[in-house]
Formats: sequence, structure tokens, C-alpha cells
Amino acid sequence: MSTKLTLTIDGRVIDAAKQYAREQGRSLSALVENYLKSVSNQTTAKAPTEISPKVRRLLGAVSLPDDFDYKTALTEALEEKHLK
Repeated sequence: MSTKLTLTIDGRVIDAAKQYAREQGRSLSALVENYLKSVSNQTTAKAPTEISPKVRRLLGAVSLPDDFDYKTALTEALEEKHLK
């Protein structure tokens, strides 16, 4: 269900947004709606999520030294895989 919304925005911003919407082949309403959806999804995505039982069972399955550098290990593994 669509609901009408009234916003107060600087005229130059509206003109630029309308031009952008035209260039994208979309309506300004669709752009605003998609933006608001993305903003609301970002805030809900930041909410803590529960760890699934399968992932919880994996915790502690691997023991690494305290000085382990995963970036170095990853770089070395990729070099070995792709440069040999």
C-alpha cells in the first residue's frame, strides 16, 4: 500500500534529484523509497543476531598461536596457489 508523504527539501536538491532519477529511468518516489528501505535495513542489520547451533559447535575447533597473522597466512596461501 502506497502512502503519500510530504517533505520539505531545498529546491536545488529536488531539481538535482529529479534529474538523477530521470537519467536512471526511475521516479523520484522510487529513489526515495529505496533509500529509506536501505537505511532501515542497515539499522536492523546492525542488531545482534543469534549464533546458530552449527556455528556454535565450531567455536574453539581450531587452535592458533597468539602471534598468528591471518593476513600473512592468507597472502602466502594465495601466492602459493596462484603463482606456482
